[in-house]
Amino acid sequence: MLPNNLSFFFPLSKSKECTLNAEDGYVRMFLRGRPVTMHIPDQQRETYSLDHKVALPDHKLKLQWVYGYRGRDCRSNLYLLPTGEIVYFNASVVVLYNAEEQQQRHYLGHNDDVKCLSVHPDMVTIATGQVAGNSKDGKLLAPHVRVWDSVSLNTLHVIGMGEFDRAVTCVAFSKSNGGAFLCAVDDANDHILSVWNWQKEKQLAEVKCSNDSVLAAVFHPMDANVIVTCGKSHINFWTMEGNTLSKKQGLFEKHEKPKYVLCVTFADNGDAITGDSSGNIYVWARGGNRISQQVSGAHEGGIFSVCVLKDGTMVSGGGKDRKVVLWGHDYRKQAEMEVGELFGPVRALAEGKPGELFIGTTKNAIIRCSCFLILVGHTDELWGLDIHPSMEQFVTCSQDRQVHLWDTNSHRPLWTKTIEEPGRSVGFHPSGAVLAVGTMTGRWLVLDTDTRDLVSMHTDGEEIISNVKYSPDGSFLAVASHDNYVYIYAVMENGRKYSRVGKCSGHSSFITHLDWSKNSQYLVTNSGDYEILFWEASSGKHVTNMDTVRNLDWATSTCTLSFTTFGIWPDGADGTDINAVCRSHDGSLLASADDFGKVCLFSYPCSQPRAPSHEYGGHSSHVTNVAFLHDSSHLISTGGKDTSILQWVVA
Repeated sequence: MLPNNLSFFFPLSKSKECTLNAEDGYVRMFLRGRPVTMHIPDQQRETYSLDHKVALPDHKLKLQWVYGYRGRDCRSNLYLLPTGEIVYFNASVVVLYNAEEQQQRHYLGHNDDVKCLSVHPDMVTIATGQVAGNSKDGKLLAPHVRVWDSVSLNTLHVIGMGEFDRAVTCVAFSKSNGGAFLCAVDDANDHILSVWNWQKEKQLAEVKCSNDSVLAAVFHPMDANVIVTCGKSHINFWTMEGNTLSKKQGLFEKHEKPKYVLCVTFADNGDAITGDSSGNIYVWARGGNRISQQVSGAHEGGIFSVCVLKDGTMVSGGGKDRKVVLWGHDYRKQAEMEVGELFGPVRALAEGKPGELFIGTTKNAIIRCSCFLILVGHTDELWGLDIHPSMEQFVTCSQDRQVHLWDTNSHRPLWTKTIEEPGRSVGFHPSGAVLAVGTMTGRWLVLDTDTRDLVSMHTDGEEIISNVKYSPDGSFLAVASHDNYVYIYAVMENGRKYSRVGKCSGHSSFITHLDWSKNSQYLVTNSGDYEILFWEASSGKHVTNMDTVRNLDWATSTCTLSFTTFGIWPDGADGTDINAVCRSHDGSLLASADDFGKVCLFSYPCSQPRAPSHEYGGHSSHVTNVAFLHDSSHLISTGGKDTSILQWVVA
């Protein structure tokens, strides 16, 4: 995804058709009116035709695993189902995860970020609400609620298409009338609260809820006509009569009025219980709007979640203090534990089997209360991804300053390393003994993959290091920067020693992608202004004679602009629409990552304009990177803003 201001340099124009110059052996395509020339290998010059039809790939992708959980900015999004699965969401995927069996299932009905979730009293039916999305042709995809079956994963109903503004941020089923009603709050300025007969997909009532943010909306468990909403500086008790909703504001009276009422749940006797930003728990007597009991200073800082357990006791989860506290029936503290700093403040709580608790955190992790970590994820923009050369492992780095080395079988990090600067790119040495990490600030470092110790650290410029890639023989490292240069280092002692031998100077925009030749003697680069340049590795010298590089075999195909990949570009493409591409190691498939939340699978080589592909959703907004495992059995994809990692089986 390139900066928007690039359109200043390249005015938008209608796409021109690709052209073939058979005499000189090149194809020319146009991106934003700018010509991009790609040279055809000699062995294909006689037979190549732009009109040749390419078949869809024989293989398809099946989503196998979603890494991470969306806790950083969502709440009340973690529940245990009777199947033993916990249900939660990340990006546009709702995940049903059996921690005992290490199995995930996925509901894939949404087309953009899921923001809220509710489980029906039947413990099978689930409602999830999403944000407004954008389709590939620029049309707005309306925010809505989907009601679906958690056993079959079939969509049962789609609620409120065209009725919600911006996003659906809260959703809840009624409890006492068999779950016949569904309430929702959208992200409009007035935060409209609406009630639906979800089986008839019919709206029963709506009302302006609050000018301020609304963080929770829940039905009273004993009265299907009472809804409690809370958020910035308020708690409201709503009563539905016919098609009208009337409000009683919660009165704090002599009690401290918090900046935010962060969460609400209900005791067995029907009292409402709230946790707030001041660390207080307030009990609101059933049927009233006044505080009947309080636990002052229950936590230091905000209380993001309160959960009443089956035995009537209660647990609360703290933000600032990261504590989970167990309270008796008399609201006296019985026990507490603290979540480790690495995992962050508590965001959501869900009761598991007897004596067990699931904890979702703001750093996108899920923990089982024995403090057994079952999920971890990144928490900020994620671009860096590379695959271990010989093992079922991959590495990611993000602007959250975390580097995770993942095992694709256990779906857990083998280790995590916190670095000093936000991370942007990462690459394994061919031996797998070390890996290089590029940051947002021009610094790059080398870590030992066994011990995660820092082996080496260097700085080249002050801009983003968009790519760090070792040559196939491990003798060179290319460091590509947003300062328009690629820095070449000689690599010694199996990746433990580095000395700079060249600087590739010639691009007039930032470097986006690079590939090494199989013989480790040349590299090819793409830049933000759609240039393709070739370089001599040992010196960094610009290669201008196309006959030198035309017939080279390339160790990888990650350049989005090349003769073997240009078919990925759709008609009228903006040159920033596709963020990454990767060839499978057996050379039969090509995967791309685009700005529309899609991972696409093509046949390789992809040398015909607008080649056909299989498309797969799951990410939201822009997908930043894709990479095949060393044996091409799986594909890993990363999301930028959604910070998620998806693992796909190649079937």
